[in-house]
Amino acid sequence: MIYLTRRERFSAAHRMFRPDFSDEKNAEVYGQCSNPEWHGHNYELFVTVKGEMNKELGYAMNLKRLKKIIHEYVIEPLDHKNINTQVDFMKDKLASTENIAIAIWEILEPQIRKEGVVLHCVKITETENNYIEYYG
Repeated sequence: MIYLTRRERFSAAHRMFRPDFSDEKNAEVYGQCSNPEWHGHNYELFVTVKGEMNKELGYAMNLKRLKKIIHEYVIEPLDHKNINTQVDFMKDKLASTENIAIAIWEILEPQIRKEGVVLHCVKITETENNYIEYYG
């Protein structure tokens, strides 16, 4: 079994808030991440797939193909966007990094499966100190 990881980067703004909470309650629960004027991150995304080695081709999955899938389905919709208001796959979801990772998994998994490998992990680094790993 081969595990192959592709790293990509994107920058995006978001606000952690629940519309059913007051601004005061959101600030209490989410702190500065609930700034009504938004805030942003320079995210790193790690997508790990796993599969058997294709001995004839010398890899489990073509990295150029993996890059294309990630860019088309994830980076282009997210990069330099407001996650709360401009990203269709985050509509009606709290814009936490956890929910972003789950949404990315749900988008990528069927595309990765078509390539004959399995999506193993979506990891998002939000800051140098915080990251999320989601394994489906």
